[in-house]
Amino acid sequence: MSTLVVTRYRVAERDGQPFLDDARIALTTLSEQAGFLRGQLARATDDPQLWVLSTEWEGVGAYRRALSSFDVKLRATPVMHHAIEEPSAFEVLESVDDGQRHSAQSDRAPGAGE
Repeated sequence: MSTLVVTRYRVAERDGQPFLDDARIALTTLSEQAGFLRGQLARATDDPQLWVLSTEWEGVGAYRRALSSFDVKLRATPVMHHAIEEPSAFEVLESVDDGQRHSAQSDRAPGAGE
């Protein structure tokens, strides 16, 4: 089952271009890690201070290993201080790719979160 990671950032408009430059480097570095499937960097159309970096990974293990990479720690750190503190990793339980529907069962242990 793949893992979707959605991290939102609050960035002052005056810092938008430097953030974009740093976020591009972070996304490129993440894309070089084992288990990376795809990623996107976007800015809200109605709020130019709100950005999102979404990545998809082969699984939560691949994502966690990527975060522990020296290159990721070095190159992704400049964007992290803008991150909004909230949950960011999600299990993909339903998806549609090229018209094909895919379903998965949760890997969460029974009673997790109780």
